[in-house]
Order: sequence, then C-alpha cells, then structure tokens
Amino acid sequence: MKPLIKLLALVAGSWLALTGYAQNKVNLFVASGPTAGVYYPLGGGLADILTKHLPNINATSGSTDGSMANLLLIGQGRADIGFTMADAGWDAYKGQQKFQDKPVPVRALMVLYPNRMHVVTIEGSGINRMSDLKGKRVSTGAPNSATQIMAYRALEAYGIDPEKDIIRERLDPGKSADAIKDRKLDAFFWVGGVPTPAVTDLGATPGLKLKLIDHSDATDGMVKKYGPLYVKDVIPAKTYPGQDTPNQIATVWNVLVADEKMTDQLAYDIVKTIFERKEDLVRVHAEARNLDYKYQTPGAAVIPFHPGARKYFAEKGIKLN
Repeated sequence: MKPLIKLLALVAGSWLALTGYAQNKVNLFVASGPTAGVYYPLGGGLADILTKHLPNINATSGSTDGSMANLLLIGQGRADIGFTMADAGWDAYKGQQKFQDKPVPVRALMVLYPNRMHVVTIEGSGINRMSDLKGKRVSTGAPNSATQIMAYRALEAYGIDPEKDIIRERLDPGKSADAIKDRKLDAFFWVGGVPTPAVTDLGATPGLKLKLIDHSDATDGMVKKYGPLYVKDVIPAKTYPGQDTPNQIATVWNVLVADEKMTDQLAYDIVKTIFERKEDLVRVHAEARNLDYKYQTPGAAVIPFHPGARKYFAEKGIKLN
C-alpha cells in the first residue's frame, strides 16, 4: 500500500463517524484513485466540501489504486467513503470474484457519473481492433483497480485470455501512457471519466497519434455472463487530442459508497451537502456535471443504498424500492 494511504488511513475510519458526530470532531478518509485519473481530483474536492460545510467534520483524501483498493480499505475500517465502479462494488458486496468469501459491508451513497472504458493505443502499434491485442504488450490496469476486472471481462468476450494471449502489464493510466511514449507498451485499458488526464497527455504528445479501439460489441457478452452492469456508450470525437472519430465503448456507472455502519444522519448530511455543492465539484472536474437525481436508481448503483441516502432521496421524490 502506498505510504500516503498508510499515513492517512491510520487516522481514518473513526468510530465516531460510524456512531455519531453532532458533538464530536470526526475525521473522515475519502479513498479516491490514481493521480492520473478522475477519482483523485474529485476525492480531493469532495473532502474539501465536506470539511468546509459540515460542522465537526475533517475530511481528507488520498491516492489509491482505484475501486478494489477503496473497497478493501472500507472493509478494513481504514476508509469511510470511497469511489468505485458498480461492478467492483457488486463483487465486494456479494463476496465474489476477487472478494470471494470476503464480502465488504458497503452501501451506496449516490450514483456519480458513467465510467467509460478506454482501450488506448497509438498509430503504428499494429492494433486496429480488439483481436489485434493478441501477442501485444497490454496493461490491464493497476492490480487493485476495477479497470482490471472490466478489462478481463472485455477480453474474455473477445475470446482473449489475459493470462496467456497478451503480454500483460498492470499499470495505472499515467504509467501506461508513459510506457507507450517510451515504446515499452502497445496498449492499455483504462476505465474512468472523460477526459482522463493521462489519455489527454498521450494524445497531446508531439510525434504520436492517439487511437482508441472500439469494443462496444463486447457489452452483450459481458452482460450475459455478469449481469446488467454494463451498457453500450460512446466517447465523442475530439474528447482527446487526435481523436477524430467517436469511440464505441462499454460503460459502467461510478458509485460513491460508505461503510454500512455509518450513521444515517451522517450519510444523509454527506449526500445532501454534495448535491447542494455540486457546482463546487464541477469546478474540480467536468464529470461532476453528470451528478443528477435521475441517475439515482437501484439498477445503476447495483448495491443497496444507505438508509441515510434513501431518506434524502425520498425527500426529493425519488423512490428506491
């Protein structure tokens, strides 16, 4: 685990955060994601908003490997709030796949924004379609990231074994982009908001031409095997430098989750504050514009909503039953 996480996690998971905070100063740790992704800036923005607008709350955020790491931190009592992709959250809640027999007691606070799968390469790599990944040097995401989960499932849908058919690397998006620049990697998977800084940086690199590989036709097979977690989507043309055409992709929702033991009042106040201060998050990253009441559905969140969140949404006329 990264030193920053170790340091911050030691002061996170305060029992007061789970039992009550009205008369007590409470430390909250927000588990975010890689520094080159979208979770990281949003995590910092979220911590700032909660600290500024909720009395007795001192929220901090730090970099992690992503969804799986965040869920593990919550399960260990070392994080109070975390960002996750819905598929990783479902696996953790059910105690399956990478969380086999070790369920994590998480509940959804809110559905955030669509998390879009990127399959990133450059012109000259010899990769024009997903089948061309065979035999190539490909990063499937950091070890404790939900990118790895979704990448494996997408490859499986194309009949590609990530353990045998590719030369697999396990890098975060920033390190993946750098490896492609250095000609040490041919392609990488990344599941995140748009624009993702690492992909933008790669596209803006002189002498390189960014290429995003279509893979939306994997969605049906992924849904058939793993359930209605994924939808067909598009990364619009010009989202990234050098991206001339729309990229046909698979998407999964992002969810903000918390320990199920968090008090109803604290969960309610967190959700209320985030929605009331949405524009503050938009100034941190444009993906926060997708934060909307219409997306607060059991089908998008997958895991059950926290009772405190349910209370807030009920007041807004949203039924989650």
